[in-house]
Amino acid sequence: MKRYPLHIAALVGGLLLTTGCEKDLLDQTNPNETVTELFWRNDNDAVKGINAAYSGLQQLGTYRRWLNFAYDLRSDEGLSNSPWGELSNFTKFIITNYNFEVNQNIWRDHYRAIWRTNQVLANVPNIEMDARLKRRVVAEAHFLRALFYFNLASLYGNVPLVLEPIDPPALSGQATEAQVWEQVYTDLQEAIGSDSAPNLYDTYAGNDLGRATVGAARTLLAKAYMQNGRWADASAQFQKVIGSGKYSLTGAYTDNFRHTSENNSESIFEVQYSDAKLGGNDGDDATSSEGGQRSQFFGPLGVGYSDGEVRTWVVNEFLKEGTAAGTRDPRLAATVFYNRRQFATALPVDADTLVYGRGYWSRYPDLANRQRVYWRKYQTDYYRNTENFDSPINFRVMRYADVLLLQAEALNEQSRTSDAIPLINQVRERAGLAPLVAGNFNRESLRTQLMHERITELTGEGLRWFDLQRWGLLKDQAGISQLKSRDPDFNNFELNKSRLLPIPQQDIDLSKLQQNPGW
Repeated sequence: MKRYPLHIAALVGGLLLTTGCEKDLLDQTNPNETVTELFWRNDNDAVKGINAAYSGLQQLGTYRRWLNFAYDLRSDEGLSNSPWGELSNFTKFIITNYNFEVNQNIWRDHYRAIWRTNQVLANVPNIEMDARLKRRVVAEAHFLRALFYFNLASLYGNVPLVLEPIDPPALSGQATEAQVWEQVYTDLQEAIGSDSAPNLYDTYAGNDLGRATVGAARTLLAKAYMQNGRWADASAQFQKVIGSGKYSLTGAYTDNFRHTSENNSESIFEVQYSDAKLGGNDGDDATSSEGGQRSQFFGPLGVGYSDGEVRTWVVNEFLKEGTAAGTRDPRLAATVFYNRRQFATALPVDADTLVYGRGYWSRYPDLANRQRVYWRKYQTDYYRNTENFDSPINFRVMRYADVLLLQAEALNEQSRTSDAIPLINQVRERAGLAPLVAGNFNRESLRTQLMHERITELTGEGLRWFDLQRWGLLKDQAGISQLKSRDPDFNNFELNKSRLLPIPQQDIDLSKLQQNPGW
C-alpha cells in the first residue's frame, strides 16, 4: 500500500520554501505567503521541510524521467530511436544545444533539490524541538544532498558546491570532481553518525516508509568509495550493511519492480511514487501527478513512446548460461520484452513473449519490429494493458543484490577472490543458476564474471553508467573500442569529452562557470 505523506506533503515544497524574493516593486508583504523567516518554528515545520526535499527525487530531471535516459540509454545496454531527434542524439553523445530540455532539467532539478536540503540544514538546527527527531531530519538532509551531488559528480564532474541556502540560488565557485566526491563522503558520514548512536533510523514504518535509513547512507557511501577505487573503505561499509541483518533477497526477482511489493526486504532506498491523479503531469505543486514516467517513455511500440530500447547483446548475455534445471534464466523474461524465436540457442524456446497481453508475433507482424527488444523492468504490464504518465512503481535506487555484487567486486579487487564467490552465489541461487566454484577463478577472471553477473541481475536499473566509469571503460581508446563492438553509438564518443555532459549554457553565461572539457 502507498504511504502518501512523502508524496503529498512533498507537494507543498514550492510553498514551504518560498524565499520571499519575488515581492512586488513596493516591497509589500503578502499575508498569504509563507516566507523562510516565518516558517521554521517547530517539529512539524522541520518534517514538512525535509518532505519537500524528498520531492526533489520525483522531478523530471531526477528519477521521474530524464535520469533514465542519462544512465540507461547512454550506456551500452540501451538505445533510443525516438522520433524526437534531439532526445535520440542526447543518448548518442551528440549535443549541440547545451540548454536542451533534458540536459537543462537534470542540472536544474538537482540544484533545486540541493537548495531545499540546504534550507533544512541551515534552519532545523535552530528549532527548539525533539532532539532525536532533529538529528534524524538533519541526517536525512545530508543523505539527500549527498545523493544529488553523487549524480552531479557522475554526470557533470566539476560542478558548483552550494552548501548554503543562497537567496536567490546562485551557482558559483566550481569545485573539482574530487572535491565534490569529498563532500559526498562528508555528508554521508554526517548522515550516519556513529555506530553506537546513528543519526538515521534503521527502519521506518507506516507513513514514514521510504525515508533514508542508516543502511541507505552506508550503502551510498560505499558506492561513492567504489566509484573512486577505494575498495577497502567500500568493503568496510558494505560489510556493515550485510552484517546488520536488516536486508535479504526477496523470494521473487520481480518483487523489485512492482508496486505490489515495495519497500521490501531487498530494498535499501527507493523513490516513492503514486498513481494518485492530482492534476497535471510535470510540476511540483498541488496540481501535479505523483507517478513515475519511465514506463511511458520506455513502453514498447504501440503501448508507450518506445523512446528507450535494449541492445540485443544484453539478451545474448542472459543466454550464455541457463539454470541448473536447463531452462532460460528467469530474469531475462522479467527484464525485457523480446522475440524469443529470434534468439535460438541450445536452451528451449519458451512460449511467445506476451507484450501487454498480446503475443510478440501477433503484435509486431513486420520483421523490423520483431527484432527490437524493449524494457520490461518497471513496466506495468503485469496489471494493465497500456501505459501513461502515472506509474505507481517506486524506483529502487539501491537494493541488496547490488550490495552483494559490489561487495564481491570490492573484495576481489583486494585479492580476496575466494571471499567474493559466496556473495555472488547468493544472487545466482535466487535465479536458479548453478553456483560458482571458487577454485575456478582468479582475480582477473572473476572481474569478467562480475561484469556478466551485473548485466543479468541489474541491467536497466540506472547502474550501468557507473559500472562503465568504475571499470575504466570510458577513459581510454581500448575501453571505447570494446563498447563500440556492441553499441555503435559509442562511435560518437570522444575521449576527454563525452564522459561528462555539458553544463547548460545559460548557467555558463549567468554564473561565469567553466564549461566541461571538449564542449
